[in-house]
Amino acid sequence: MSEPGHDTRLLPALVYAALSTAIVSSLGMLLVPTISAEFQVTVSTAQWMLTINLLVGAVVTPVMGRLSDGPHKKRLLVGALIIILVGSVVAALSTNFSVFLIGRALQGFSYGIVPMTIALARRYLPAEKSTRGIASLSVTVSTGMGIGYPLTGIVAGRLDYQFAFWFAAVFVVSAMIVVILAVPSGPDDQAPRARFDVPGATVLAFGLAALLLGVSEGETWGWSAPPTLSCFAVTVVLLTAWVLLELKVTQPLINLRVLRSPDALVANLSAITLGTVMYMVLSIGSIIAQAPEDTGYGIALPVFWAGFVMLPFSVGSFTANRIVRHLAKRIQMTTLLPLGASLVTVASLLLLFAHNQLWEILLGMFFVGMGVGTTYAAMPALIARTVATDELGSAVSFNQVLRTVGGSFGSAISGAVLAAHLGLDGQPTSNGIFVALAVSAIGCAAVLIGLLLDRARGAR
Repeated sequence: MSEPGHDTRLLPALVYAALSTAIVSSLGMLLVPTISAEFQVTVSTAQWMLTINLLVGAVVTPVMGRLSDGPHKKRLLVGALIIILVGSVVAALSTNFSVFLIGRALQGFSYGIVPMTIALARRYLPAEKSTRGIASLSVTVSTGMGIGYPLTGIVAGRLDYQFAFWFAAVFVVSAMIVVILAVPSGPDDQAPRARFDVPGATVLAFGLAALLLGVSEGETWGWSAPPTLSCFAVTVVLLTAWVLLELKVTQPLINLRVLRSPDALVANLSAITLGTVMYMVLSIGSIIAQAPEDTGYGIALPVFWAGFVMLPFSVGSFTANRIVRHLAKRIQMTTLLPLGASLVTVASLLLLFAHNQLWEILLGMFFVGMGVGTTYAAMPALIARTVATDELGSAVSFNQVLRTVGGSFGSAISGAVLAAHLGLDGQPTSNGIFVALAVSAIGCAAVLIGLLLDRARGAR
């Protein structure tokens, strides 16, 4: 059911709020060298601005997703935006690296925004607009990254890094105003008032934190080092305990029984695997764009222009979303997943054999965006058609967590491959770039084959 007067402005408002995730996420990759120099820390230490943001995001996303199924959806969304605003201001005003990391940690709440906006769309949009709205919200982050990265590059290349965080703060304030004006007020009288699963949230938070910490720092500590192995051992114990706990309680944080449906399983497996491949391709593309020409593969773009390499990715995601909106009534969502995976596979193969010219990188990024936009638009719709409204927030947030975990895997894999193929100048060698791109292409092809087999089984 929708509220009178909110139909026309609700979806644009939710999309605008979800863009805060993309804007805040874009403050990471390109600014690592700048933060390293500004606070006089090593590049590996500066990488913690990415790690801590990812850790907090993975921990709070399922919690925010479950809370968004409750009666106070608007209040929760505004509260999350306030926390992100505080984080942006703290990062902009920080005078030492420790305080800066506190700001980046608070910005990690941005990862929970998209599941919350999807829950609001499912609740208040009419049925005929709900599927289209959920698809649009799902690809907002990937589309917005193509906007955020160029803006970050411009700021880092022409102004001080603090201006990037002030820009994020201003954007979040505008998103708060839009949400307050457009989202229906008052408690949702149709939402269940269930007790929050504190034990489940706690165990999952520590389990995900241990997993992402081990994946993120495995390259620095050593993959066979005791700290890394300890993180993975703790992960196995805690996540196993969490699954057993969620299957026993009557009101779990995430209803795992619901996620056993074929559509939800396909969407979630696709989320973690394509998230891995996507992050590998994006990070390697960024490295190629900024690497010196004497490496044999680098294009030597300054930071000012390097951010624009992501723009075709955004254009591709946006284009795919528009196409999916028109195809949603004519084609099954299960068909869109292998279609999107095939586009990402083609892009990975293109970049594998042709990545020495700028136009080749731009074309590859466009097709990656098309594929990711297609699959990400289909995932929440697949989940939504098999999950009750009062479970949608937690189910979609779990899908979002898997994308985040996949991204951390992609970062770790590409980092490990490139670290094993470093030249005397400290830059990855041409062979290292080729191997990393080959791993991403093989991984994406494996995802595509799995989706095609699932589609064939479904047809039978």
